[in-house]
Amino acid sequence: MAEIVNLNKARKARAAARREAEAAANRVKHGRTKAEKLNDARAEARRKALLDGAKKTD
Repeated sequence: MAEIVNLNKARKARAAARREAEAAANRVKHGRTKAEKLNDARAEARRKALLDGAKKTD
């Protein structure tokens, strides 16, 4: 005889597993260290300073 399955619990468990997998993917995709963020901020500041120095006056 077949095992009785509560479809509501099965649906919720499947949705929770999907959310956890998506969260794990986002942590890998968007997670950066403090050093990486600082390095990007420094590079952006350097880029802006270079562009501002090359501006022509109005």
